[in-house]
Amino acid sequence: MDRAALDAAYNNGAAVRNSAEIVTDWQARSDRLRAAHSATMDLRYGQAERNRFDHFPGDPARPLLVFIHGGYWQMRAKEVFAFLAAGPLAHGIGVALVGYTLAPQIRLDGIVAEIRLALDFVSKRYKTIVLSGWSAGGHLTAMCMGHPAVQAGLAISGIYDLEPMRLSYINDKLRLDEAEQKRNSPMLLPVSGKPLVIAYGKAELPELQRQSEEYAKKAKAKALGLAGHDHFTVLEEFSPNGALTEALRNLTKK
Repeated sequence: MDRAALDAAYNNGAAVRNSAEIVTDWQARSDRLRAAHSATMDLRYGQAERNRFDHFPGDPARPLLVFIHGGYWQMRAKEVFAFLAAGPLAHGIGVALVGYTLAPQIRLDGIVAEIRLALDFVSKRYKTIVLSGWSAGGHLTAMCMGHPAVQAGLAISGIYDLEPMRLSYINDKLRLDEAEQKRNSPMLLPVSGKPLVIAYGKAELPELQRQSEEYAKKAKAKALGLAGHDHFTVLEEFSPNGALTEALRNLTKK
């Protein structure tokens, strides 16, 4: 594909016409849930401004879900995604939503390092973690599966081959060079061998579906294609009885 074709192939916001309204609804629902857990919001794990996490405590005997937000590594924030904690909490599974410094303030190498730092910090309290993330967070999940505290992973609508990122509009802020792209493309790296579910919406852009399906094969992971869901509505499956919550519950049993 040329630059214009790649730009269109990975522009999730343009592909989902009501994406802005969806995110506005996420924010409203997240604000309510965060207000109910105000004592454990914005806990610090590192020195940078966005090195904070929101903790929604669950059963301390259960693994903790650590969730990494999306936004092509250059936008959005953990505060938008608190709504999805309601599903896991309904089953006693605690959730930590991790923030991180965004590009272009930091390079992707640094973002990956920040997620690993967050896992180091959280694992001092929770010895067993299920790591999850959406979009860019799906990529970061795949990159950090090797962390010793991570028991299993649930990567949602992620990017696993970064070469299209390097050649598209996304790189205007990400600033990947070829070497950094290769260092941070899960498709090019050894896999952890830990239980991993690769979820995606069957109404997503074809390139997002292709990336998920190909990485699932490489990682010998379970591919979970969710019918009727686009890049944004897929997260509604984190409801108490949703498919993502069910996948999480199955992973915490291992």
